[in-house]
Amino acid sequence: MKNLMIIAVFALVQMAGIAQSDKAVKSETIEFKVYGNCGMCKSRIEKALNVDGVESAKWDKDTKIATVVYDSEKISEVKLHQLAAEVGHDTEMVAAKDETYSKLHGCCKYERPETKTDDKQKQMDHKH
Repeated sequence: MKNLMIIAVFALVQMAGIAQSDKAVKSETIEFKVYGNCGMCKSRIEKALNVDGVESAKWDKDTKIATVVYDSEKISEVKLHQLAAEVGHDTEMVAAKDETYSKLHGCCKYERPETKTDDKQKQMDHKH
């Protein structure tokens, strides 16, 4: 009887392990440039990137680098760039709309990259 209980417990533990592995999220980490200047920018960028499929998003105001841990089956890299651009912050892949950028607080208005990235965005959209 004792051996039967040990076998039953072992089987339950194995089944629980299989159930957990089925739910395992395939996380990826990417880093990309997001233009901004200050703590308000940091808050806005991180909030914009905090969506379903993102485990964590941190933006460094000194390096202008966003580090995002995300589930690539739920959200694409292009979408992450678009989320930052939607709140007024150009990335290395997607430019914010001029209208959105112009609404940023004065201290948040960074020097915009010389070349717009619309062509890069279109190329990426075709890949995904």
